[in-house]
Amino acid sequence: MNDLHFPPRELAVMSVLWKLGSATVADVREHLDEDLAYTSVLSALQTLEKKGYVQPEPEGRAYRYFPTVAADKAGHSAIGRIKDAIFQGSTERMFAQLVSDKALSRDELERMRALLAERLGDDA
Repeated sequence: MNDLHFPPRELAVMSVLWKLGSATVADVREHLDEDLAYTSVLSALQTLEKKGYVQPEPEGRAYRYFPTVAADKAGHSAIGRIKDAIFQGSTERMFAQLVSDKALSRDELERMRALLAERLGDDA
């Protein structure tokens, strides 16, 4: 599970599971932006189960699904694909794009600065 890739519908379902921690099919349907049929959500969850990304546990007459892969692991894989596809593998170019976002608040930029300082071993 080093290189995770979720098609859009599966990613939407996984996002709900990561947010809630676990969910039934009905819970996932309720939290999706798109109005999907129960069977469509069930099918996505079953596909994710076959791939090993969710684990179902019986709950009454239904199942509760738990993510078996962490959001940060999936995010790392997705960021790597974006870096390769859009920024020709350049982390520096991708970072420059991120920090140039005018919507970033000063607090967010300061937290980024602190992360960089920590990574560099500085106190700055």
